[in-house]
Amino acid sequence: MFVNFRRIRKCQFMQLMTTCLVLSLVMVCWEQLDNSVVSHVKSYSYRYLVNSFTYINKSLTIPREQAKSFSNFPYLLDHTDKCVSKDVLLLLFVKTSPENIERRNAIRSTWGNETYIQNALGVTVKVVFALGASQARNKVPSWSKRFGFQEQLIKEDGLHGDLIQQDFLDSFHNLTLKLIMQFHWTHNHCAHARFLMTADDDIFVHMPNLVSYLQDVSSRGVTDFWIGRVHRGAPPIRSKDSKYYVSHEMYQWLSYPDYTAGAGYVVSRDVADKIYHAMLTLNASLYIDDVFMGICANAVGVSPQEHVYFSGEGKAPYHMCIYNQMMTSHGHVEDIYNLWKVATDPQVKQKTSGLIGRLHCAAVKIALLCKPYYFNTYPCKAAFL
Repeated sequence: MFVNFRRIRKCQFMQLMTTCLVLSLVMVCWEQLDNSVVSHVKSYSYRYLVNSFTYINKSLTIPREQAKSFSNFPYLLDHTDKCVSKDVLLLLFVKTSPENIERRNAIRSTWGNETYIQNALGVTVKVVFALGASQARNKVPSWSKRFGFQEQLIKEDGLHGDLIQQDFLDSFHNLTLKLIMQFHWTHNHCAHARFLMTADDDIFVHMPNLVSYLQDVSSRGVTDFWIGRVHRGAPPIRSKDSKYYVSHEMYQWLSYPDYTAGAGYVVSRDVADKIYHAMLTLNASLYIDDVFMGICANAVGVSPQEHVYFSGEGKAPYHMCIYNQMMTSHGHVEDIYNLWKVATDPQVKQKTSGLIGRLHCAAVKIALLCKPYYFNTYPCKAAFL
């Protein structure tokens, strides 16, 4: 049998070149692959196979005196009598920055309007804004600038009486301090509220839908209640270029405990109390506040529950069939007034009810939500509920 050795050598050469090319691409892209695919594989393996989150709790447990350093900041603005009402359905903390006065005013005029909620929905909801001390962009400001900012906040608070402020620098890396402030303030001044919600100041809350839902949950006496957009098996981001970079020294484990997106989530009164007590003994150096919330909840045996109409980091589609079941949508600033008007229009309920309305909305939601490239908002399964 005749063998063509020149063809064999040529094939071997092509195989060698192809192998070298593949290896070169892997080496070039390895960091990106490691930060995304590989890290997620490791994380899910740890989350679902090893699941040793008890070691995380032990490693982050510190003496109470040491933990106080994360919560003992003096209050610059406070309203200890905000929750004097006996029956408060919901205490809603909006995380905000000192300079975001327009966002706060938009919330006060729309979904966070306490008078509207009381008169139109018949329940008591208390809305307050959580913030730290003002700062210049990316650096600590001069005393005169900081004092000027504070004077503006004092005037704003004099008009509305809804700012809760502690004397720590208001920055992304202090979000966990802001979270701790919320739970401590709730424990001390509004522990009787049936539910506690924390939300960003660029979120839209469909208050009529949320109130109706929470009233139903409360009537059933549900406990260990924590809902939002759940992240399961999320790995720490090790890329130093990322805003969410976490070093091995700060968090050495392969996976975070389950947590809800910080854009907006709700816990019941009993969970708020448990989280408060967990915060008394946990190291809060991890500055990603929603992850720290997951660590605290894991320490006290509370797990988050997915609600498909709580959005993650993205906006919900603009359509009345979405508004009918919407709870939250993220990323709204300029459009919040118009969204509030159209989302709470009485015609939404009328046009989406009945057999024809429900069938129409089912088709619309499938078309809007069931797309392979549609991320961070309501999942496809929301179209079938």
